Amino acid sequence: MTHLRVRPLIVESVRPSEPCAACEARPFSVCNAIDQRDIERLAALAVSLSVDAGRTFIEEGDPAEHFFNVTAGTAKLFKLLPDGRRQITGFASMGTFLGLAVSSTYAFGAEAVEPMRICRFSRPKLRALLDDFPAMEKRLLEVASNELVAAQEQMLLLGRKTARERLASFLVTRGVCAGNGAPACGHRAAEKVTLPMTRSDIADYLGLTIETVSRTLTRFKSERLIDIPNAADILIRDHAALRSLATGLH
Repeated sequence: MTHLRVRPLIVESVRPSEPCAACEARPFSVCNAIDQRDIERLAALAVSLSVDAGRTFIEEGDPAEHFFNVTAGTAKLFKLLPDGRRQITGFASMGTFLGLAVSSTYAFGAEAVEPMRICRFSRPKLRALLDDFPAMEKRLLEVASNELVAAQEQMLLLGRKTARERLASFLVTRGVCAGNGAPACGHRAAEKVTLPMTRSDIADYLGLTIETVSRTLTRFKSERLIDIPNAADILIRDHAALRSLATGLH
């Protein structure tokens, strides 16, 4: 858990009418529910912003006035404890839509772990747009449902899984195989999984110590499950074995 609370700062706003048509995150986000011919209406509501690494752009407890769509970079999501410590509860990457909670205040904080770009939407204005685009509203409901599933998976990870199973689950989730829903990838060419967050952040999220995370990664490497070319990248060598370990079958 981290004691530091970073002062929020968002920089460099750009014209909202430009980014949507060429946005690389659109195929992976709720925005792709809107047809190309109607994208200008969505773009008119979006404010594209840059967030420096280490800066908070959502403060837990602040009025929930906006939705946020991550278009580049990665954020860590966290909950604050009464004594000022914070527990990392997840990571948000390109295509993640944040701020769907129905309460009047944000239930979590979000801090950039690397330089990010986000689109910010006014909640009242976006809700008015959804009246004309039920497909996007349906996608938002799917996102909210997926968040509930993810919360249940996190409870299982912290409550029942071993350190090896926790770290394997984390790598599988971050990898492309987990993202495309393949039931088992088997032995295949090494696949790079980028980890922009620190080992400390990973340990916090998984409920482990930094030493345990480092030791377990080293063991995975010796077992030829992964390679570690540098601190920010993991090459998955054996997807099937890693997925089996993540589900407790190995």
